[in-house]
Amino acid sequence: MVLRQRFQGRIWKIPLDAGFSCPNRDGALSRSGCVFCNGRGSGTGLAAQGLPLRDQWTLWRERLSRTRKAGRFLAYLQSFSNTYGPLERLAGVLEELAGLPDLAGLCIGTRPDCLDPEKVALLAGLDLPWVQLDLGLQSAQDATLARVNRGHTAADFARAAEEAAAAGLLVCAHLMAGLPGEGREEFLASVDFVNALPVAGIKLHNTLVLEGTALARDWQAGDYAPLSLEDYAAWVAEALARLRPDVAVHRVSADPAPGELLAPDWAGDKAAVLRAVNQELERRDLWQGRDLGAPPTGEDLPLERA
Repeated sequence: MVLRQRFQGRIWKIPLDAGFSCPNRDGALSRSGCVFCNGRGSGTGLAAQGLPLRDQWTLWRERLSRTRKAGRFLAYLQSFSNTYGPLERLAGVLEELAGLPDLAGLCIGTRPDCLDPEKVALLAGLDLPWVQLDLGLQSAQDATLARVNRGHTAADFARAAEEAAAAGLLVCAHLMAGLPGEGREEFLASVDFVNALPVAGIKLHNTLVLEGTALARDWQAGDYAPLSLEDYAAWVAEALARLRPDVAVHRVSADPAPGELLAPDWAGDKAAVLRAVNQELERRDLWQGRDLGAPPTGEDLPLERA
């Protein structure tokens, strides 16, 4: 809805893999990654296949133009941590993106410990109408962050979010529900943590058990159980009720790549997840910002168009 209002029409995201790594993968912090992350780093894996960024853009642009009648796009640097490494590497990637046909803006996914003032300034100086920093937090509980091998703290996220927002970047926080060792209260406390920071958007994800992850080994050993759809919908509904009404909700479900989802079974049906959340909101008469005194908008959550 926010993008549609900003651009007076629908905007589609094109996921791009620039071949960045992660300090949790290359040995700077560890080589095992976060417990929920596999070797694709939540991306397409196209860089490993040798496909340049411009060719990736062309592939997705032609597909979306044909199947969705899409005309303008956001470049979403999604795979791994896209501000990790030297400033010159990031600058080179941004130069590759310049001039892409029908480019309306940029979303760049990264970790809070992979940002510094120089990189923030580089992103803030881009001549684009939309520059969004997709900043992974996952949990505001330091004990959880250590348990899932994130390698940064909640304070690291707060610092990065504040510096980025002060520079004029749109900060989109990523939170996960159902992480190992966390319950409803910890998840909602993380929502409150984000609420107090200058974030413009939020993505809520259900924790997925994916092939090739440490979490998959725990699940197979009986040491981890994912949330039920009913619990996840209830947690999200409560999170939305206490979320500031000015924070754009970009998504309320995670997207597994084909063939990688082990559990929960319901996570493969995105439309069903959205229906369950909307039904819970209606059943409990909840809406975004209700607990903060915001009036209802009368609008359902939009299906994500990532």
